[in-house]
Amino acid sequence: MYKKCQPHPYKKKQSKMKNIKTTHRLYFKNSKRMKEIHDASVDLVVTSPPYPMIAMWDELFCNQSKKIETALKSGRGVDAFEGMHAQLDAVWAELRRVSAEGGIVCINIGDAVRTINDRFALYSNHARIQTAMAALGFSSLPSILWRKQTNAPNKFMGSGMLPPGAYVTLEHEYILVFRNGDKKEFPSLAEKENRRQSAFFWEERNLWFSDVWMDLKGTTQRLFNAKTRNRSGAFPFELPYRLIQMFSVKDDLVLDPFMGIGTTLFAAMAARRNSVGFDLEKKFRDLIHDAANGVVESSNARVAQRLENHLAFLENRLEQNKTCKYLNEHYQFPVITNQERTLLIDRLKSVKQTQKDSFEAEYDPKAPQAFSGDWEKYLTKESEKKKKSAADPRQMSLF
Repeated sequence: MYKKCQPHPYKKKQSKMKNIKTTHRLYFKNSKRMKEIHDASVDLVVTSPPYPMIAMWDELFCNQSKKIETALKSGRGVDAFEGMHAQLDAVWAELRRVSAEGGIVCINIGDAVRTINDRFALYSNHARIQTAMAALGFSSLPSILWRKQTNAPNKFMGSGMLPPGAYVTLEHEYILVFRNGDKKEFPSLAEKENRRQSAFFWEERNLWFSDVWMDLKGTTQRLFNAKTRNRSGAFPFELPYRLIQMFSVKDDLVLDPFMGIGTTLFAAMAARRNSVGFDLEKKFRDLIHDAANGVVESSNARVAQRLENHLAFLENRLEQNKTCKYLNEHYQFPVITNQERTLLIDRLKSVKQTQKDSFEAEYDPKAPQAFSGDWEKYLTKESEKKKKSAADPRQMSLF
């Protein structure tokens, strides 16, 4: 299926297909060598690796290198930290091989704090990964701070209220963003049209492209219960779903080299992207297969939420006596920019297992007619458009 002499299976032109489908493949093996994937074929990587120096991952790292186990037992924290990252470095090097020109890599990682030999210290995982990725030739793009919510009543560490031995509590993680090579190009008319249909709403852009995410609580994750997520360290569904919308277009190939319980793959299904995932833990296979049964309902709920959020945004805008300049061609509701006119969010029709560790998702690209109606009061009148254009000549060229 992935032989180099054959066209990549994920790159079919959907416009010529009777049914719109994506494919999703699981591999339960080490991602240091992903020979099943073509060189330069992955459009987006979304992943969260095991966090070095977090105790729950010690066994996994020690199983890969006895030097790490020895370093931990002898109290050499810096050596253990570096040994763990050496294991991750091999995966990052493989990402360099499989990433397409202009491909984006998003890595969710948290720093670690740990006491070794009675000495408390911070182990900066995000900085170590940024250094490794730069050495491989990736360009660092602005990263995102994900402010994780905590219900802990006591947030202090160390000596409590007594200086100077109290420590700041880590309540955020990083989403590091890298690009391979130059910006991605969309040379053909079909590619340009697919990119336009993959657009997001103006108000989503303002929320998603902030450098601090305060709103991400994972409330839309219906596929897994809390116990399952804790067992795997999985991030919430909304995190990969959002990143996939931000940094890829429909029918792209999304890779997660540390797929865990498959959250990235399910987000790719919801977003009409193809996906492939790798993980050492075969115990996650049954969890992924079971969760696949709920993907259609969960995905379509997220699509409905996006549309409902947009309608609420329109109502709020009208209350502020603000209007919109454009109508979306598919939904026939107002949008802010010209780039949103052809935005179309596909709904899932079905997800079926095709082989032992392969799935196929089929989509309904037709926009529901429920949004068609009288939107005149939400729209800027032609005379007002001309006034705004004359006042700001850049306005029309921007959108």
